[in-house]
Amino acid sequence: MANADRKISGSCCCGAVRFTVKGKPGMMGTCHCSRCRKLGATPFVFVKREQFELVSGEADIACYQPVAPYTYVRSFCRLCGTALGEPLSDEASFPVNAHCFDEDPQVRNAFHEFVAEKPAWYEICDSARQFPGHPET
Repeated sequence: MANADRKISGSCCCGAVRFTVKGKPGMMGTCHCSRCRKLGATPFVFVKREQFELVSGEADIACYQPVAPYTYVRSFCRLCGTALGEPLSDEASFPVNAHCFDEDPQVRNAFHEFVAEKPAWYEICDSARQFPGHPET
């Protein structure tokens, strides 16, 4: 099967929320900010709106609204608590929790962001680019 035709499946821990991603996602990144760490929302994989399909469980998705200085809504399964990323986003591209993929998303970590907030006990063990905050263009 051609990579563009491949569908990668994903789900929450209890299986209530299920999704597919058609083709290869854009990239993977890891956020080390305290909010993402506490919400279990990292590492994440960016997908395009047109390649993402929420197969089931939309009613089981709850959203945690950001408090300044944070700007990203975080979603989770209201039944099992699995962090999902932003599957209800209206954006053209949005993050999905990499741990929710049931199959290899075929992308590897490209960057680490907010390494200035990384706890001392966590050691970055790959050669991906590192940024003190959001990645610089």
